[in-house]
Amino acid sequence: MEIFVLLLFFVLLAIASIFGWTADSRDSADWKPSESGRRRSRPRLL
Repeated sequence: MEIFVLLLFFVLLAIASIFGWTADSRDSADWKPSESGRRRSRPRLL
């Protein structure tokens, strides 16, 4: 029964995500810039 409830939770979460009813709460302050999925190298200062 617990597995069914857990599966139901993930299915409902997936449905909410598909319909756009979810939001990303991260402020992206810790995200590093990337180019084509690879992290950009930091510019060197002298």
